[in-house]
Amino acid sequence: MALRMWASSTANALRISSASKAQNLSPAFSLSRCFSTVLEGLKYASSHEWVKHEGSVATIGITDHAQDHLGEVVFVELPEPGASVSQSSSFGNVESVKATSDVNSPISGEVVEVNPKLSETPGLINTSPYEDGWMIKVKPSNPSELESLLGHKEYTKFCEEEDASH
Repeated sequence: MALRMWASSTANALRISSASKAQNLSPAFSLSRCFSTVLEGLKYASSHEWVKHEGSVATIGITDHAQDHLGEVVFVELPEPGASVSQSSSFGNVESVKATSDVNSPISGEVVEVNPKLSETPGLINTSPYEDGWMIKVKPSNPSELESLLGHKEYTKFCEEEDASH
């Protein structure tokens, strides 16, 4: 019964997706074959971090794809406000039930805010990686670094190819 309901829900979702394509509507997100959510309007690093640049501040976190591979996040170590971060360099780590992983910054800049909720509830990275589970906010020192990051379509393709090779 549950399988039939899941299949029905999936079929309805696919019909909705097909209908929006037929009307030239784009969904606000895409799903890769592994069903990880990839949002439009964000930039992505090949190390599976996302960045949302708004005004003079960029918000950074790990992607849904990354949290899915990590499993349940149980601890997060982040820098203090005022710290400098460099593109492609580690600024902290995430400990899950499976492993501890470095988190790299997709851009360079100064940390202006750290998500205070993550010290008490690190699982927000699993349940809301793009909203409540953001990690740091940075004042970019070189905004042109954003141009070297992947868009949502490129990141989705990257994840599918990465998963296929494993």
